[in-house]
Amino acid sequence: MAKDKTIYACNECGGTSTRWLGKCPSCNAWNSLVETVAEAPASSKNRLSATPKGLAPASELATLSEIEASDFERTPTGLGELDRVLGGGIVEGGVVLIGGDPGIGKSTLLLQALDALQRANLSTLYVTGEESGAQVALRSRRLGLDNSQVKVLAEIQLEKILATLDAKRPSIAVIDSIQTVYSDQLSSAPGSVAQVRECAAHLTRAAKASGVAIVLVGHVTKEGALAGPRVLEHMVDTVLYFEGDTHSSYRLIRAIKNRFGAVNEIGVFAMTEKGLKGVSNPSAIFLSQHSAPVPGSCVLVTLEGTRPLLVEIQALVDSGGPSPRRLSVGLDRDRLAMLLAVLHRHAGVSCADQDVFVNAVGGVRIGEPAADLAVLLAITSSLRGKALPQGFLAFGEVGLAGEVRPAPRGQERLKEAAKLGFRIAIVPKANLPKKSDSGLTKALEGMTIYPVERIEEALEVVRGF
Repeated sequence: MAKDKTIYACNECGGTSTRWLGKCPSCNAWNSLVETVAEAPASSKNRLSATPKGLAPASELATLSEIEASDFERTPTGLGELDRVLGGGIVEGGVVLIGGDPGIGKSTLLLQALDALQRANLSTLYVTGEESGAQVALRSRRLGLDNSQVKVLAEIQLEKILATLDAKRPSIAVIDSIQTVYSDQLSSAPGSVAQVRECAAHLTRAAKASGVAIVLVGHVTKEGALAGPRVLEHMVDTVLYFEGDTHSSYRLIRAIKNRFGAVNEIGVFAMTEKGLKGVSNPSAIFLSQHSAPVPGSCVLVTLEGTRPLLVEIQALVDSGGPSPRRLSVGLDRDRLAMLLAVLHRHAGVSCADQDVFVNAVGGVRIGEPAADLAVLLAITSSLRGKALPQGFLAFGEVGLAGEVRPAPRGQERLKEAAKLGFRIAIVPKANLPKKSDSGLTKALEGMTIYPVERIEEALEVVRGF
């Protein structure tokens, strides 16, 4: 039987070479050859051709109407916030990639999840390439996971890991981390582009063929992106990012890609002495507790996936020098400059000679434009030194023409705010609840809602408070 051989493939044209060259012999591109593995065919008639394997089993040609569409069965991990992000739990044969800063709690979270699954009579395997088995056991004792039966394998060679997966057939396996795994078929060092790509591809094939759910832990770069080739994120079924401030005990886990559930879902955890605990009411984290209303503060109802969250937007406007600064934390800086221009042009409120600082409380990052109205009201409140009333909130997108556009799922945002005791809201007119919806009307009973179509109208409403 022929053995696999190492070749060098061009990222530009796909050409191959048996040895590394500075310039591709086919397209003349420089530094484009990357080490890879080509499987030699069984037949000796076509020795030069490679036969790559697909990441999923091949199937017969069929129309969409002929294919039976069935939902994937999910196994809950025992951690409610993690299940929310995964779309309900672990899927058989699914591959999950989770990344985050060093020390953020990735290994802790996965060890807790494996222990909960093992206690639910599922076979589990924890493959560690960065720690010894004794170190993993010490962490489990520290987390209070007494008498845990999770199997641990300290190994970084891909072939031995695949052999263990084939022999033990666990329900779920964690590889911590993919950057430490290497294959003997490649001569490059662990963590290189070729090693990460090939090892992830082999593990994905093994998961699809055997039905073992695999979780890959990935390192991140200085910029916060997952280290290694971008194709790594395309191979897997789910990509999760573990975020958090090292000075805060709260952690956010966010789904960037999910073939089995909604993207942009977030789960919120609190780091304790006994590990990570799910936070049932995350809105309380992002709302500062003021004894009385203060200028420059406005509450926003934002959406993270399917979950409405209440976040406090704080603004500070102060006299600046000849070059006033614009700084935002948790919000888009370029969008802040645009909103200040809209505020001046259409509402007559100028901040040209003022420093403007905007912050989303709690370290949350808000990317949706529905935060525009709350940001502008917070800036106006700080500029005038007048606080917005207690129990006040706002949301809505502001266009360049000064119009206030509707936010998606506005009624769910209002229901969440009413549940937490907010009684005054400024919303886009298109998000005004319909009178025919008696259930929603009852849920919003006691809340005064001011519908607006332009930013000028919103500022007029605020002046009346």
